[in-house]
Amino acid sequence: ETNGFRLLDVDNRIVLPMNTQIRILVTAADVIHSWTVPALGVKVDGTPGRLNQTNFLMNRPGLFFGQCSEICGANHS
Repeated sequence: ETNGFRLLDVDNRIVLPMNTQIRILVTAADVIHSWTVPALGVKVDGTPGRLNQTNFLMNRPGLFFGQCSEICGANHS
């Protein structure tokens, strides 16, 4: 399918409540990873041996795509 969204799908989607402060906790088991949702201005690194967090306010409805933003292996970033 060529609908313009190359590889932008996941196995498990998440629904976030509106007008709520969201906290995301991230870590990694192998190498540094980085996850971003550009439309929301959210980006956080996952680092082995460390627990990182980011917070944001979910204040608008929509369908938002997260993506890898770190060269961490084949087919990433």
